[in-house]
Amino acid sequence: MRKDESFFREKITKILQEKKSVIDIGGGLRIDPTRNNRGIHNPWAIELAKKVDYKIMDKVPDYKPDIVGDIHKLPFADNSLEAILCIYVLEHVEEPHTAVKEMYRTLKPGGYCFIQVPFIFYYHPMPGYYKDFYRFTRDGLEYLLRDFSSIEIVNERGALATVMNMFPLFTKRTRFFEMIDRWIKKDGSNQTSGFCVFAKK
Repeated sequence: MRKDESFFREKITKILQEKKSVIDIGGGLRIDPTRNNRGIHNPWAIELAKKVDYKIMDKVPDYKPDIVGDIHKLPFADNSLEAILCIYVLEHVEEPHTAVKEMYRTLKPGGYCFIQVPFIFYYHPMPGYYKDFYRFTRDGLEYLLRDFSSIEIVNERGALATVMNMFPLFTKRTRFFEMIDRWIKKDGSNQTSGFCVFAKK
């Protein structure tokens, strides 16, 4: 298992075990096939999510979210949320700075926020639903999340696997290149496909 995959599982488990309610902006955890367009990605999280008040928020009603709302103006009071998931959403919103400020505003002190964003990654809009606006570096993420009391950032893929992931022939076959990245000590490179971030208010 890659370091980012392990980090993802560890932090999502922490959130679902330590918080009583979770808002998943965009439904990126993908544990309910009736409420997203990509099926189940994290079956291990299904039972954990059943033990909390897990709700999906999306900007349109197309995929049957629990809440229809705009990440630029979250429909929640200040300091009211225990945890927010924002998995591969910020690259698709017009104003990510505003979105992060809104997540910070609505989280309770001590609240958790888990974010995933791309860096060196292919163009991936969904016509009629969302566009693809931005990519994020580690420096950019540290700046965006500067108001949080703590942040942990882990890169996704090493340098070689990131390059190979850009080619359709290798997209599903990057494990070999990840092994080489570890061998040549490039698995921690910031020339990466993206980042996983765990932040605490």
